[in-house]
Amino acid sequence: MEHVLHREPSSSLPTVRDVAWHRPFAWLRAGWRDLVRQPGLALGYGGFVALAGWILLTVAWTGAAHLVPALLGGFLLVAPIVAVGLYAIAQQLEETGRVSTSQAAVATRPHLPMLALFGLVLALALIAWERVAAIVFALSYGGEVPALERFAAELLTVPAHRDALLALVAAGALFALAVYASGVVAAPMIYHRGSDPVTAIVTSWRVCLRNAAAALVWAVCLALLVALGFATLMLGLVVVFPWLAFASWHAYRDLVG
Repeated sequence: MEHVLHREPSSSLPTVRDVAWHRPFAWLRAGWRDLVRQPGLALGYGGFVALAGWILLTVAWTGAAHLVPALLGGFLLVAPIVAVGLYAIAQQLEETGRVSTSQAAVATRPHLPMLALFGLVLALALIAWERVAAIVFALSYGGEVPALERFAAELLTVPAHRDALLALVAAGALFALAVYASGVVAAPMIYHRGSDPVTAIVTSWRVCLRNAAAALVWAVCLALLVALGFATLMLGLVVVFPWLAFASWHAYRDLVG
């Protein structure tokens, strides 16, 4: 048996399932099957996200290199909200095996207020992360924003800048951990159940605490695949983004009863 049910005393919170540490690989396989079944819609969605990310990062690299870490982190923060349309497609494939884009759009509409509220929470987290990144750069460069060429050349060669990079990575890891634990199933849950953001975030934390091993494996899978998308100058996100969105839907369905 792949998972067992765990019921909490509070009736306001949904059931959380215990799953084996290797279940994330099953979510990835299920997400890939969905992508193959609807390649046109999925890749079109991914292409739009990849293009938007490429434009955003290109502008930052050429005009404000110090914002790049914050923007990369921001992409990860808003990705669950952007993927809501793909959750609707995955739900249709699960229930009927057929996809109607008009029905998918209608299905997301009633939950837009709660999704927007959850998006506001993520936006506040992004603002906090951007401020932390800016402070680290200010301490490292004395308030001067470095040119891209100088920044790239000095980042790994100047000890003080290496320390700044380590501080940035450490701060980013803490933010990423908190946001990941808050959102691992939150957006699909808000879309599917119409839950409020607080209930969805609490449920996400319960999922991670009860399934620490699976949550860690899933986080590593997400990080590696998203890093692949970034490393290919966003081109890889054309495939990676819809794949992970579909897989995240299956993760939610597996983890929340």
